[in-house]
Amino acid sequence: MTGQQGLGVIERTSLRKRAARFFGQWGVFFRGFLEEPRMVGSIIPSSRFTIRKMLAPVDWEQCEIFVEYGPGVGTFCQPVLDRMRRDATLIVIDTNPLYIDYLRKHFRDSRFHAVHGSAADVVEIVKAHGHDHADYVLSGLPFSTLPEGVGPAIAKATHEVIRPGGAFLVYQFSAKARDLMAKHFRRIDRGFELWNVLPCQLFWGWKDRRG
Repeated sequence: MTGQQGLGVIERTSLRKRAARFFGQWGVFFRGFLEEPRMVGSIIPSSRFTIRKMLAPVDWEQCEIFVEYGPGVGTFCQPVLDRMRRDATLIVIDTNPLYIDYLRKHFRDSRFHAVHGSAADVVEIVKAHGHDHADYVLSGLPFSTLPEGVGPAIAKATHEVIRPGGAFLVYQFSAKARDLMAKHFRRIDRGFELWNVLPCQLFWGWKDRRG
């Protein structure tokens, strides 16, 4: 690398860091979107209306392990922590180390665990944290743009990790997620939230209590 090339890289890196500091959470979110656009569902974090409606069906008294895929900068994390029992656990999984680093610095709650990895490995990740199942799994991953084969692998692993009676909570701009969910979850409730950028579809896939 020549001196001029090296200087250019340093300047671009410094500019990204300054932008992230200036815009705070929004800067980190936007930078993550630029780095991995296919893995981020939206350029704008979910609205409080989407959060409230998405989490409404959760039985928090019976929730010990809550997992989230693609937490980004933690739009759902604090609302989940606010609703969870004091002895419950929240595990968030993201492929972008930028988001994981931000979340680990931002959330100091002992119930919170941020993992750099793939949602397709959720069974192993949950076991690594000392549990054999999850009660609920939340996802805002853009199933319509994920690399080939990743979406089906995530849907299959999610059904495997969720306990009977638990649910897979998904918010999307596309209905493709429902098609993937339907291969594993017999009952899928559906909703819609207009007050979101963009308006999004909501799905709750319930695992049969017989497993």
